[in-house]
Amino acid sequence: MPDTSLRLGVNIDHVATVRNARGGAYPDPIRAAKLAEEAGADGITAHLREDRRHITDPDIEGLMAALTVPLNFEMAATEEMQKIALRHKPHAVCIVPEKREERTTEGGLEVAREENRLAHFIAPLRDAGCRVSIFIAADRKQIEAAHRIGAEVIELHTGAYCDAHAEGHLEQRDRELESLREMSVFAHSLGLEVHAGHGLTYDTVQPIAAFPEVRELNIGHFLIGEAIFRGLTPAVQEMRRLMDEARA
Repeated sequence: MPDTSLRLGVNIDHVATVRNARGGAYPDPIRAAKLAEEAGADGITAHLREDRRHITDPDIEGLMAALTVPLNFEMAATEEMQKIALRHKPHAVCIVPEKREERTTEGGLEVAREENRLAHFIAPLRDAGCRVSIFIAADRKQIEAAHRIGAEVIELHTGAYCDAHAEGHLEQRDRELESLREMSVFAHSLGLEVHAGHGLTYDTVQPIAAFPEVRELNIGHFLIGEAIFRGLTPAVQEMRRLMDEARA
């Protein structure tokens, strides 16, 4: 029988955000990653930004050395990041859009307009044994382009759905959710592995977790915030419980 389990990837970027606000070495994102792993995370996600605003190069080195679960290395499609990924050869790389002025990733990657460049960019990563994921909006054109360039995985941006829920725009929330559902089915039909993430909380995770085509959710900011109140281990365990309940 095919594996239909749902994996949880925990993004530890914002442990590094807190560390960098004060300087020094505390709190340690590698310690957070190990705690998340022990609490039931199936993988760890870390985004090395061009400006190093949170995760740093030594963090990536430390994560590669310390983890027994896969590292999902989020990165922009730049020559610098490609070289770093090829040096470390993480289990997976997720190509994301990046702008210096943004607070967080604002949308999905524009694959259709940059199809040729991205195809050449990801080829060495695939040759090195990294699973290549493309972070995109729930848009048929972008999914088709991701498939054509040779990506093995897409990660659907759930931010608009989560924002509509938080703002009480329930009709818009339901439209966004339906679009995510339809595009999960479409991507799966092309043979792509489907992941999802951005902005997910305890209140919004279960409808996405219930999509049988989705194989992995990547969740970070909410879990690190929730850890302030309940601790990281219970925060991850509760997300894991909600995901498993929705999948069942």
